[in-house]
Amino acid sequence: MKKILIILCFIGNAHFSFSQQQTNTFPDGTPIEKWFKNDTKLKLKDLGNQYTITNFGVKNDSTIVQTRALQAVIDKAGAGGGGVIVIPKGVFLSGALFFKPKTALYLEKGAVLKGSDDIADYPILPSRMEGQNLDYFPALINAYGVDYFSISGHGTINGNGKKFWEAFWKRRSENPECTNLEVSRPRLIFVWNSNNVQFQDVKLINSGFWTNHFYKCTNIKLLGLYIFSPHIEIKAPSTDAVDLDVCENVLIKDCYMSVNDDAVALKGGKGPYADQDKNNGPNKNIIIEDCTFGFCHSALTNGSEAIHNRNVIFRNSKIEGASRLLWLKMRPDTLQRYEYILVENIKGEAETCLAVFAWRQFYDLKGRPDIPLSYGERITLRNIELKCTNFYGVEKDPNVRLSNFKFENLTIETSRTKIDKTIIDGLILKNVYLNKSLIE
Repeated sequence: MKKILIILCFIGNAHFSFSQQQTNTFPDGTPIEKWFKNDTKLKLKDLGNQYTITNFGVKNDSTIVQTRALQAVIDKAGAGGGGVIVIPKGVFLSGALFFKPKTALYLEKGAVLKGSDDIADYPILPSRMEGQNLDYFPALINAYGVDYFSISGHGTINGNGKKFWEAFWKRRSENPECTNLEVSRPRLIFVWNSNNVQFQDVKLINSGFWTNHFYKCTNIKLLGLYIFSPHIEIKAPSTDAVDLDVCENVLIKDCYMSVNDDAVALKGGKGPYADQDKNNGPNKNIIIEDCTFGFCHSALTNGSEAIHNRNVIFRNSKIEGASRLLWLKMRPDTLQRYEYILVENIKGEAETCLAVFAWRQFYDLKGRPDIPLSYGERITLRNIELKCTNFYGVEKDPNVRLSNFKFENLTIETSRTKIDKTIIDGLILKNVYLNKSLIE
């Protein structure tokens, strides 16, 4: 009997391993580097000299904004050759903070770094928002050219965004066509031109605008994060969990994301001549795995400000209320190419499994006489069990070219079963079941 049990356990484990087996290449055949397989957590003792803020003039007082005192600690660490800024247990209010080369942030359990809700505490400076370089409000946490920047510990960074959300919805009620940038709101974290960045274990909540924004960064690891903003009562508008904007080599692993907008959004530029602007560029070599998605507009979104996304793997994750699983936002005013995207080993519920349609918000050809063509190609969905309202939310668009999509080993419960195969050139269906019926 004992031998039988051992054999059964082996068979069960073998089946699980087969369903979760990891490919060693990106969708275009490029080898996945060892870097992606290393999810080792940083240790406080290895982050350099420790600067506990309360030892350097910062008061453990949740009622006062202490931006200057906190910045002074960061500056002191930077001037001293680097080190880690330690936030102890307690609530500390601050406006925009700017980390220096060789500095990092650590939040002890019970520590809360809370953003000021006065926009005056976020002075305007050169920045990047919605696919364009412009002067804008900084984030609560900013790292410009800080290689090896890290945020770790088991504390919380709280954007304290309620006041900003209320201002946005008030403005939207006055003018439904208002843009996202019309209402002054800070992001939670902005990292620009920084390489080998790692965030781990912390809670990132209630951002006034986007939660994590990475621009022109290489080698980013986000491990074990809890990212949240509310979507009921007072909704937190435009609080994307992770925005990757012209980034390469990204690992997002073991994270929980529930926000009132997109969870992971791939950006990189917008406009009729966006592909000619040196400030814009592609996102490539991105792996999102072992994550759980609560409410969000989409678990993985390409766009709406993007020109080229290549080699994206989204796998081994749970969907618990996303509006969409995979969304390709096609801007009619921007040349876009979304290619070599693999979504596999996914279970859960979403309103729509695959969404592909024109995104016309703030559409502007800026005088260009023709409409740029956009492309979605070599997209694979496989090993997916999903309950949804609409499996195939793909619209025919004369300005979009879709080709070489593959659906394999899909078990879908859906209210809408219609699939217009003519929209995609080279659509392959293999072992696809809609409401227990095989689709061919």
